Amino acid sequence: ANDSGWTYADMMDKAGAAVAQAVLDRIPSPAGKRVVILTGSGNNGGDGLVAGRLLAEAGMQVAAYLVRERVADDPLVTAVSERGALVARGQDDQRQRVLINLVAASDVLIDAVLGTGFRLPLKPDVGAQLSAVRGVLEGRSQPPLRVAVDCPSGVDCDTGEAADEALAADVTVTLGAAKPGLLRPPGVHLAGRLVVADIGIGRQLEDWPGGDVGLVSMDDVRAWLPERPPDAHKGSFGTALIVAGSVNYPGSALLAGRGAYRVGTGLVTLAAPGAIQSALVAGLPEATWIVLPEELGVIAKGAADVLMSELGRVTALLLGPGLGREQSTRDFLERFLGAPGAGASRPSLGFVHEPEAPLAGRRGLPAMVVDADGLRLLAELPEWPRRLPERTILTPHPGEMAALTGETVETVQMDRLASARAWAEQWGHVVVLKGAHTVVAEPGGRASVLPFATAALARAGTGDVLAGAIVGLRAQGIAPYEAAILGAYLHGRAGELAAERWGVTDGVLAGEVAERLPAAIAEMRGTAPPSS
Repeated sequence: ANDSGWTYADMMDKAGAAVAQAVLDRIPSPAGKRVVILTGSGNNGGDGLVAGRLLAEAGMQVAAYLVRERVADDPLVTAVSERGALVARGQDDQRQRVLINLVAASDVLIDAVLGTGFRLPLKPDVGAQLSAVRGVLEGRSQPPLRVAVDCPSGVDCDTGEAADEALAADVTVTLGAAKPGLLRPPGVHLAGRLVVADIGIGRQLEDWPGGDVGLVSMDDVRAWLPERPPDAHKGSFGTALIVAGSVNYPGSALLAGRGAYRVGTGLVTLAAPGAIQSALVAGLPEATWIVLPEELGVIAKGAADVLMSELGRVTALLLGPGLGREQSTRDFLERFLGAPGAGASRPSLGFVHEPEAPLAGRRGLPAMVVDADGLRLLAELPEWPRRLPERTILTPHPGEMAALTGETVETVQMDRLASARAWAEQWGHVVVLKGAHTVVAEPGGRASVLPFATAALARAGTGDVLAGAIVGLRAQGIAPYEAAILGAYLHGRAGELAAERWGVTDGVLAGEVAERLPAAIAEMRGTAPPSS
């Protein structure tokens, strides 16, 4: 960037502006709010000081605490001081008393101490100051908004390794591009929501790496939303068939169905065991139903024949939420999918009556999403990737990914991005590896990372909503990779909106996430959803 005429000072101005904007986006009435900026001696601290100057100009009360001393007569320190900010120096702060008091009274804490150059271990003086900050934050009933610049201090931006004293962030404004350490544990658990800030580097630079992995932004996915012409009818927006539910998990079918309808699907059909269907009808009166043969409240093998006769107008199929893992359901899945390679085969001409022939071999399956128990049942079938339609979307959480791959959960989580990419390539399907910063990967190596990490989604049933949203978008004709990314983005943002509704993440229910999907779409389209 320097060689191309774009200086460090230019980049620092843009970085500081992005950090300031991240604060202002989350503090609706900034005037008078108290901001504490923890700064280091390098460029990371400079970014924080630029942000401090801009926030002071916005009417906030700013204090800059120099964890590490900066150069004499630093113009960035002078500029923030001239805007009325308090400047305190760690080297003059005995027992961190000033630091503790500032953090205890803060509404916003900007962590600009350590950036991409940091490597473990922490130096003792910095470790002591970060530890003091952590102690204050842990003792507050209402902690401040915590914004990290590039990486949370104490996290290795390359590896994700973290010092015990590392500061957790609500938002990390990462500069130029997301850093690998923000996507690997424990760094991924400390980064919070990721925001990539454009600092003017420009993708045209020769040394910029390839773009086959990206952090998803709203601008990336907005154009994928289906058009909604005023003369449309329900057939314009596809038909999603959802095979879900059992006597032990009846609500999964409803949650998936709501997810599909709330992203705009024209018609949602729920296929559920007869033992639970009548109890579910009132929960989603907009749905049509297929009553499936069952054994003791779970889908029976004969349900495969019933389903196959109903596929005529189905544009996408979701298989798995709440099915249970009984043998009769496994037998159903094996019969429904057929022999390896049959899912993509041409229909039989029907000259020979073959009552037990693989059903998928007699008639091709629609676009498919497989989730939850469907994934664990798949893992028990030989050569299961070849039984599925091309580029089926698989939506495992780490435990289900471990079941599909034979790896441990720890191995999957160690490098989620690499795991999703490798297995998507090997299986030939799109993988949505759920969790903090969900990863979506497709065969060929292309992958995307979602910016969301919120405890609002750490609730039973939210995965059913996600699967429903994805199959609903797939039913509307969106391609597999794009449908998976768009569904995951809307789902993550809906989780944040549900948490904003209550002011906490603690009590958000999966159904509330589904209900916020239209608000997430409205935000993406640039229209204002109702305040309620």
